[in-house]
Amino acid sequence: MSEDKKTPSKQERKKAQAEAASAKKVAARVNAEGYAPAPAEGCQFDHKTFLKQLTQRPGIYQMYDAEDRILYVGKAKNLKNRVASYFRASGLNNKTVALVARIARIDVTMTGTEVEALILEQNLIKSQRPPFNILLRDDKSYPYVFLSAHEDYPRVAMHRGAKRKKGEYFGPFPNVMAVKDSLNFLQKTFRVRQCEDSVFANRSRPCLQYQIKRCDGPCVGAISAEDYQREVRHTRMFLQGQSDEILDELADRMEAASQNLEFETAALYRDQISALRSLQSQRVVESGSADVDVIALALDGGGCCIHLLYIRQGRILGSKSYYPKDSLDGGEAGLLNEFVAQYYLGNKGRDIPKEVILSHPLDDAELLSKAMAESLGKKVKFSHSVRSSRQNWLNLAASAAAQNLKSHLARKQNLSQRFELLQERLQLESIPNRIECFDISHSSGELTVASCVVFGQDGPIKSDYRRFNIDDITGGDDYAAMEQALSRRYQRIQQGEGMLPDILLIDGGKGQVTQAKNVLAELGVQDVMIIGVAKGSTRKAGFEVLHMAATGQEWVLDSSAPELHLIQQVRDEAHRFAVTGHKARRDKQRRTSTLEDIPGVGPKRRRELLRHFGGRQQVLGASVEDLAKVDGISRKLAEDIYAAIHSE
Repeated sequence: MSEDKKTPSKQERKKAQAEAASAKKVAARVNAEGYAPAPAEGCQFDHKTFLKQLTQRPGIYQMYDAEDRILYVGKAKNLKNRVASYFRASGLNNKTVALVARIARIDVTMTGTEVEALILEQNLIKSQRPPFNILLRDDKSYPYVFLSAHEDYPRVAMHRGAKRKKGEYFGPFPNVMAVKDSLNFLQKTFRVRQCEDSVFANRSRPCLQYQIKRCDGPCVGAISAEDYQREVRHTRMFLQGQSDEILDELADRMEAASQNLEFETAALYRDQISALRSLQSQRVVESGSADVDVIALALDGGGCCIHLLYIRQGRILGSKSYYPKDSLDGGEAGLLNEFVAQYYLGNKGRDIPKEVILSHPLDDAELLSKAMAESLGKKVKFSHSVRSSRQNWLNLAASAAAQNLKSHLARKQNLSQRFELLQERLQLESIPNRIECFDISHSSGELTVASCVVFGQDGPIKSDYRRFNIDDITGGDDYAAMEQALSRRYQRIQQGEGMLPDILLIDGGKGQVTQAKNVLAELGVQDVMIIGVAKGSTRKAGFEVLHMAATGQEWVLDSSAPELHLIQQVRDEAHRFAVTGHKARRDKQRRTSTLEDIPGVGPKRRRELLRHFGGRQQVLGASVEDLAKVDGISRKLAEDIYAAIHSE
């Protein structure tokens, strides 16, 4: 008997529908924020090279698109294993496939524990709001342990929300249970009260917590204020992480109890020591209320990475890596001097902390501090030899700088290899130094925009990108649009406003290639190789057909060929740049009021129309009679307005 195919269960169908709906919502949100559409298949990110040198430590990873906009933030116990899971050959849901297709770069930040990674991940999601992350509407804050400022008998309790009460706040903790465990430990160890002030002020006899030895009974005078303050001091030391003295004291008590054959008491102290060390490892990432920037520099293989951590109120709110192109002779100190000066003095609107922690000492620290005080009106302290939580932050920044530099160098080496393979494939005498690509974008022939993107051996040269608004052509005539864009571009280059490319890519087939040949021949442009990049019969990425203008030859490259990946990358960037420009032009036209073009309707009458009807759409839907009711609008003008609106 032949076995029937297994039909999906109702639960499996619901799951598939939910995944599809989630992917659809994410796509709508991504497009609404102006992100370019994803390629049809695969991605341009070289994950194999990236994963080879990725660490297996815990931390967070931040995924960016080609425009350096954040896509997703995630945390991992093992960064290499977690990031590799996004690039499996199968088993990915629709939302993940849409994410992977947009990845152009991944940055990582290592942490000491997975709990640190969890808290840092949530901080980054709240501050950066990546489109592929789930953004919770309630956006609850992290829980803290609160020690009140009561004069004689402070209380300790859990706190969440704005820090308005007078006292000290310790945390945050990853979840409420961690706080409750801490408070439970404090109850058993130091016996500081946790009751509300109103309850404390009105007690006449000890409560149950006193009976079970979870409180020393300050409400009824069972402990002196001096002894109680000693327990408060121990509580504060524990919450600040300064618990070595407490641990020594507990160890002494445990040994004393053991010598006195009080094994149950000794076991209690043993458990308290274990619990205290466990809680110390959970309370991470934040410490106190420090506002600092942490800057670490890494140099390797002729490359440089400067990683910046933003610490506000003791919390890591974000991070960013910079890759200076020019290697100065001054070494680490010279690079940091130049970066700090440009970063802070070059942007007066930047949030400046009171302290900047650096991985290397600055030669001009005093000079920079004075310049910032005069220019920004804020005194900044520069430190590089730090301890405790500041040293932990500096270690995180240094690890991230080294890791991201390795990834950056791997990407550059991979790009250089692709240029070399392209040289071999095209049989060029030398490696091409400059590639330009043109693409056309429009909506049903309207508001046509042409793009020109430029790539060198180090990647995109965005300062040389250009867009052209195409007018005075028949709507939808892509040949005429390409002719106009090429003419405008290379007329300027012939006049000395730029430099010619080695390779000119045209997003199109034989017709567009012929158009490009004619334009360049008419302008007298020579020694530029023209290649058309057309989608194959399947219309899928990886099956492009290359049309060689010089020989008329057609190539279909293997989808695994690195040189094809380079051509795809340049072509996709041109498409993205054209689509973005077209959207901007279309949105600008939509924002332009139709009323501005009507004779006799000036700013005052437009304002009266909008006030009367409440908005532009209501004006467009009004009748002649309704328009004539507006102050300053005569019957004749109302007819003119109505005719002008409805003639478009």
